[in-house]
Amino acid sequence: MEEQNAVNFMRLLSEESTISAASLDSCEYYQTEIFDQLPSIQASRPEQVRQGLWGACEAHQGGPKAAERIGHGHKDKAFTQPLRNLVMCIQGKRGARDRRNMQISNIGFWESWRRSQSINRKRVWDQMGGGLSGLLPWQHTLHTIEGRFGVGVKAYFVFLRYLVYLNLLHCALVGGFILGPTAFYGRSKSSRPLRFEEKDSVLDFLLGSGYLDRSPVFFGFYTRGSLNLQCLNTPLLYLAGMLIILILSLILVVRRTTVGYKHTWMLGKRYNTNVSFKIFSGWDFTIQDPSAAILKHSYIRNDLKLFLEEESFSRREAGRTVGQALRLYLLRFVLNLLVLSLLAGAFYLIYYGAKTSQKESGHYWLVSLVLQYLPPITITFVNLVLPYIFRKISSFEDYSFTMQVNATLVRSVFLKLGSLGIYLYLILTTTEPHQNPFRCRENVFGREMYKLCIFNFLATFCSTFLLNYPWKLLQEKYPSFLLARLLGKQRFLIPFKVLDLVYSQTVSWVGVYYCPLLPLIGTVTLMATFYIQKFTVLRCCVAEQRMFRGSSSSVLFHFMLLLGLLMAATALGFNLYQQEATPDKSSCGPFGNGETVFNVTRECMNSLPSPAQTTLRYLSSEAFVLPLILAEIIILTSYVSRGRANQKAIERLKDMLVMSSSDKRFLVKQHATGLKRQRQPQRVGCTVIVEDPSPRLT
Repeated sequence: MEEQNAVNFMRLLSEESTISAASLDSCEYYQTEIFDQLPSIQASRPEQVRQGLWGACEAHQGGPKAAERIGHGHKDKAFTQPLRNLVMCIQGKRGARDRRNMQISNIGFWESWRRSQSINRKRVWDQMGGGLSGLLPWQHTLHTIEGRFGVGVKAYFVFLRYLVYLNLLHCALVGGFILGPTAFYGRSKSSRPLRFEEKDSVLDFLLGSGYLDRSPVFFGFYTRGSLNLQCLNTPLLYLAGMLIILILSLILVVRRTTVGYKHTWMLGKRYNTNVSFKIFSGWDFTIQDPSAAILKHSYIRNDLKLFLEEESFSRREAGRTVGQALRLYLLRFVLNLLVLSLLAGAFYLIYYGAKTSQKESGHYWLVSLVLQYLPPITITFVNLVLPYIFRKISSFEDYSFTMQVNATLVRSVFLKLGSLGIYLYLILTTTEPHQNPFRCRENVFGREMYKLCIFNFLATFCSTFLLNYPWKLLQEKYPSFLLARLLGKQRFLIPFKVLDLVYSQTVSWVGVYYCPLLPLIGTVTLMATFYIQKFTVLRCCVAEQRMFRGSSSSVLFHFMLLLGLLMAATALGFNLYQQEATPDKSSCGPFGNGETVFNVTRECMNSLPSPAQTTLRYLSSEAFVLPLILAEIIILTSYVSRGRANQKAIERLKDMLVMSSSDKRFLVKQHATGLKRQRQPQRVGCTVIVEDPSPRLT
């Protein structure tokens, strides 16, 4: 027992931890002969670390002056951490507490007070973070969904909640830059007052025409008011609000994508945690509610199912022969050709539906309503049918389940964004407002986006309560019925649900310039969609037998959002270019009376002082491109260098962990050998005591 207490097998590999954990026992350990026999020391001898360790020993043996001299060079970050944040057992935390108390007695009052305040501040920040995280909406619902259906389904609802926050931010910007100045300063004197007319009807709220066309929902409502300065007027505020919405959306989506990508990269195959960690370290010991314990059990079970699914697929993939791989690649090539053919047919169907809806006809009001909604109906029908076909095709390509989900997402996002892009191109190129001088071109475009948003929500509502819920009731009441057995149980298909969210958010971004209240409509529809999908997943669906990792799919979710944002920016730029080429087409809204975005901004620039004009002209000229490219190259080079350095540090830490386990096995073997040597002399002594009296008896 004395020998065990005399040696402390603690490896001090970082310079920051040499002072806080240095003790007489550890110094004696590094001065022993067994230190040079460790596998990690024989493999590589880090001179800097050893010098730091010997310096710590000298500081301990030389008194407080030496310790103070070294302590100024290295700050002990672990000392300022709360004990509950340290990753160690209870006995280790008790030892750390005792060492802290001993160090506090050797330092001054001011240093002791500073460290205690640092610990208290970190504890307060942790408590505030935990309290704020508990205030997030739908937190309990997300935990319930995660426990029953896995982290993949939870990722969908987290993504939906993120879109709600994003649209709320858009609403605040629209209110500050557009609605507020218009309400305070009013509109132009030539604008008609907003009131119901005889021709208005309830159908206007579905078609976006009539009363709704003259309301603040659309572009034509916002005209110049009393705020009519050269650099502070309604057109510039309107343009600034829209640009800030797009730029902030770009920053937030890119940040979310990069953070998720780093998390996915760290959770890749090279850095995957083993099964023992999932089993022995996956439980949350703070759980007291039995229902929460059941949810945690389900979450761990789903995580293990996902891990075993990926491991079995990796073994099956590694066992393929060359012939099997060639046949598989040929099959995938043929299936990709089939996917391209389906996409081409879908795009032609959307083109035909858009051309048919633009024809003027004097049909009955219901037929006219269907014709005006024919493009949204066609797009929704194509987006509803083809993803199921893509999902069936991906099942024949012999991918892992996570890869099947991602392949279906990639193919379906091309379908969604491609169909929307074709429809936008047809609207921008075929709308001719000069045929009707009282027809606002921007209102026509915003009306189409409004109809797409409304019809997408109606499709979600009807598919849940007119299809999924009756399907579930049929299975519950008549389980032996032939139709119920053929349909089977419902699954929550994450790729298709995510595509609906990406599609709706892309429509909101594209139409926000022409329909400023579209973010508010999108916020209401997204919140309603959350509860509709919650009812679908908890009441109508069963858990998926095959799980997929939600971290990689979450990155793909935000990457698809980024593609939708780029499409919105492209559509806006194309429309503004058309206005500059043919300024007579813009005859309403803040840029009415022949004005364009470029004319208004040029007038503001000409009113600025000459130094400001020179600076702005330089920033918008070709001469600024070269310094900008050089600055981007330098920034990217620094980030790439930092990433490579971090990767090398991670590799070194992995090697240190491996060598640490080798050291532990070596020390256990040496300890067992020492115990055997101690027992052998005792046995020899016992045999001598027994054999000595025998000659005396004879």
